[in-house]
Amino acid sequence: MTKPQILQMGPYPEWDQVPLEARFTVHRYDLAADKSALLAGIGGAVRGIATRGELGASAELIAACPGLEVICVYGVGYDAVNLDACRARGIRVTNTPDVLTKDVADLGVAMMLTLSRGMIGAESWVRDGSWATKGLYPLKRRVWGKRAGVLGLGRIGYEVARRLAGFDLEISYSDTSAKDFAPGKWAFVADPVALASQVDFLFVTLAASTATRHIVGEKVIEALGREGMLINISRASNIDEDALLAALENRTLGSAALDVFEGEPHLNPRFLALDNVLLQPHHASGTIETRKAMGQLMRDNLSAHFAGRDLLTPVL
Repeated sequence: MTKPQILQMGPYPEWDQVPLEARFTVHRYDLAADKSALLAGIGGAVRGIATRGELGASAELIAACPGLEVICVYGVGYDAVNLDACRARGIRVTNTPDVLTKDVADLGVAMMLTLSRGMIGAESWVRDGSWATKGLYPLKRRVWGKRAGVLGLGRIGYEVARRLAGFDLEISYSDTSAKDFAPGKWAFVADPVALASQVDFLFVTLAASTATRHIVGEKVIEALGREGMLINISRASNIDEDALLAALENRTLGSAALDVFEGEPHLNPRFLALDNVLLQPHHASGTIETRKAMGQLMRDNLSAHFAGRDLLTPVL
């Protein structure tokens, strides 16, 4: 039986690569020296695309694969996939939600704790001998008992808020509407600016879309204020980076903990000069257990499609 031909947009761990190549005929877009030549040669035979959230699939790429039936994203974010082009041709799209939710929430809370308590600098204080020569590490800020806002109470936002409740934080959230599943003591605040004005920590956990682009802009950042902390474990496009950098440099925003950046991994060098920001390499889902589950779900969606079964986690 002939294996379906798929286009792979980026690398996967060996534990995913081996079974992927066992089930499908895989063409490596990421390894092609001449990508245009690759598409010209095999584009007509490609029935599926295996991609990653940050790589997606552009309208041009989709157009180069006239027989394309399905795009499977290794990740929860699918904003880099041109959904309009997919809708126009009836191309199915899947992602890998749920399996990464709790790991992403864990990292978001860990970033808040790390930055609040100055843990990166504190470790250096021990290692470079400052503890012995300079004495106690400078005092930092407590977390428990403060106010947290969650912008986007979806799967990840809910898990973040649930964890924060364990630190006795007062929790508010903003979304398109109040959520029935949210405990009554979690306050719904419709306006993101109003939410930011009421909290010490603002977690951004929104799915990215054209509607949410730069939803955290100058007004939200200003409302969060000089003592506030912004934590982004969603997509870089949800935040106006120019406004964020200006506020961090001017100290009109207290601090930020960021796992995502525009143009990553080549982030704006202005971030590197700041001492009030925690920088992470887009690894919120980066545990062995979760990445294996993500790869399995992506392959299972591909297999389900080509076997004529219902998709497990459809987006389109």
